[in-house]
Amino acid sequence: MYLYYYVYIMTNKSKTLYVGVTNDIQRRVHEHKLKIFEGFTKKYNLTKLAYYEVKNNINEAIAREKQIKGWLRAKKIALIEAENPNWNDLSDGWYN
Repeated sequence: MYLYYYVYIMTNKSKTLYVGVTNDIQRRVHEHKLKIFEGFTKKYNLTKLAYYEVKNNINEAIAREKQIKGWLRAKKIALIEAENPNWNDLSDGWYN
C-alpha cells in the first residue's frame, strides 16, 4: 500500500494559523472541522483548510512541517497566498 503524507495549514476567520502533518488529509481536516480533539485548533475554531502539499515520505513531510512552523507568520501567509490568494477553504465539497 502506497501512502502519501500531507503538510497542511488550517485557519479561521481571523487568519490564525495551524501547521500539521497527516497521512489522511480528508479525515484529519474533518476532525478539525468537528472539533473532535481538545487543543489549539478547537480552541481557536480552525476549521478552514487554507493550504496543503503532498509528500511521498513521512520523514520529508515532518521535516517540511517543522520548516514551515519555524517561519515567521508573513512567510506562512505568502506560502498560502501563492496557491490560495482568496483564502478559500480547500476542503469545500469534500464532505457533501
